[in-house]
Amino acid sequence: QVKVVESGGGSVQVGGSLRLSCVVSGSTFSRHSMGWFRQSPGKVREFLGVINWSGDNVVYADHVKGRLTISRDGAKGPVYLQMNTLKAEDTAVYSCAVAAILDGTEYRMPKVYYEYDYWGHGTQVTVSS
Repeated sequence: QVKVVESGGGSVQVGGSLRLSCVVSGSTFSRHSMGWFRQSPGKVREFLGVINWSGDNVVYADHVKGRLTISRDGAKGPVYLQMNTLKAEDTAVYSCAVAAILDGTEYRMPKVYYEYDYWGHGTQVTVSS
């Protein structure tokens, strides 16, 4: 059974930084790309970025470029979301999602939530002044 777990959320002041982590266990596939999303009350789930299975390609949503950095420790290691210069509007539940890489789908890097296969429960990030 695939399990996806985020960690590292919490409360931070405006202008501060946080690093979230995401770990996948129980997978039967050897490679996966990982996406990060967030959702705040009353708003739709928002795509932040996605990293490919090897970690050498990252695609970010335009509105977070320059403030967020996604990285990973190898094909099966943790995936990180480094967030800098946080704003009050960054307050949300942050979730990571797994897109399994099977033969012929090495370039799979979804930008929409419904193309992901597994999800974590999310971790709360609260930014206050």
